[in-house]
Formats: sequence, C-alpha cells, structure tokens
Amino acid sequence: MSCRASRTMCIAGMVLSALALSSCMPEQPAPQAFHTSSIAPYHLDSGDRLRVSVFDQTGLTGTYSVDQSGYISFPLIGAVPARGKTVSQIEKTIAAKLANGYVKDPDVTVQVDQYRSVYIMGEVGQSGQYSYVPGMTAQKAIAAAGGFSPRADERSVKVTRDINGKPVTGVIPLTDPIMAGDTIYVRERIF
Repeated sequence: MSCRASRTMCIAGMVLSALALSSCMPEQPAPQAFHTSSIAPYHLDSGDRLRVSVFDQTGLTGTYSVDQSGYISFPLIGAVPARGKTVSQIEKTIAAKLANGYVKDPDVTVQVDQYRSVYIMGEVGQSGQYSYVPGMTAQKAIAAAGGFSPRADERSVKVTRDINGKPVTGVIPLTDPIMAGDTIYVRERIF
C-alpha cells in the first residue's frame, strides 16, 4: 500500500471514530428557561384563535385568529397586536380601543378558543402537525403522533421552543410539559 493511501485511510478512520464518539455524547439538556416558560402565563402567537366576548355587543363577539404578522383584525378598531401578549393584556387593549369613541364602558372577555399546533418529527408513527391541548406532555404528544417507531429512543426527546422571540433547543424527559408551538423531535436510538 502506498504512503498516500495509508495516510488517507488513517484520516478516514479518525473521522469515522470522531463521528461515532460524537453520536454517543449526551445531548444538551433543556435550559432553565424551558421550565420557566412552561409555568409562565400563556403568550399568544400566530396560529392561536381567540374567542372575544363584548358584553351586550353581539356584532363584536366572535372568534378571531392571530395572523402571521401577530395581529387580530377586530371590527371598528382594526388591527390589534397580539403576538407575545397574554389574554389579560389583549382584553385591556381591546377594551381601551373600544372605549375610545365606539362603546361606552366595554366589558371585554378573551379566551383561547384554539391553541397553535405542535410539530412532531422523527421516530414516531406519523410525523406532522398536531393540535395542542393544555397540560400536554411530550409523551402525550408522541401518542397523538402514533407512538414511537421501533427504532425510537424512548428515554427523552429534543424540543425546540420559542423563548423571548428566539428558538431554543434542549432535551427533556417524556413527562415534561410541552407548549403550543413546540417542535418535538424523537431521535433514533443508537443500539
């Protein structure tokens, strides 16, 4: 074997060894922000649908979706910013805008009618977009996606969550709660 071929095989062996070792290294656990965000008040974003009730104003009461820009389009007052706001904050914003010449002392109630979806990928029965239900854990979300595939690593999952406008990824146990808008990735087990 030539010296050049021997060197190439040696380098290839080192690269393969490095790849094998990196796949055995533990994934980055979820940062503290994951746990903090799961107990904080719910913040609205694109894909959420709201049920808005204005007492004694049937023409204003209805369901409104948060659009891709993060706004709801509300009769009389137009676009209302919703992205990153809590339900309580939206109630106050709508009431203040309606009180500005449209409705005397408006009594506004807002509820989340439908949460934005969660996305489940990887080693599950059926990857895709699924409805979020409050109190959902990673395990329940995976069950909605048809359960684990035969090759799945069933110990933990990788989750990407939007925290303060930035995507953050970490590994969580199956019993941890997930949030609306999360992307869950079930990894393939190594052995």
